[in-house]
Amino acid sequence: KAMLEDMSILTGGQVISEDLGLKLDQTKVEQLGKARRVTVTKDNTTIVEGAGKAEAIQSRIKSIKAQVEETTSDFDKEKLQERLAKLAGGVAVIKVGAATEVEQKEKKHRIEDALSATKAAV
Repeated sequence: KAMLEDMSILTGGQVISEDLGLKLDQTKVEQLGKARRVTVTKDNTTIVEGAGKAEAIQSRIKSIKAQVEETTSDFDKEKLQERLAKLAGGVAVIKVGAATEVEQKEKKHRIEDALSATKAAV
């Protein structure tokens, strides 16, 4: 539920939920958010250039930071920090190109190694 709210803030939309008294069949276009591109898979949702207001996003980030400080659970803290990174733009897309497929695979492996080393350092 909190992640849906994060996505609505990123896109400038509104969470549509019967809990909030909103039904999908009564939804208006103005309630939907906007983004340059959204990719949804079974495990991930990627939003690129959401049309949410910067002030609303910053306010949400401050709220999540406060929750991180208040919580005593390591699990909750980790999940909140993941949400914080996603909201703060802590996601990147790296495109790898090369003259040959072998060269491309080599570059891809180097990037994966560098990414793993960076994650381990953080």
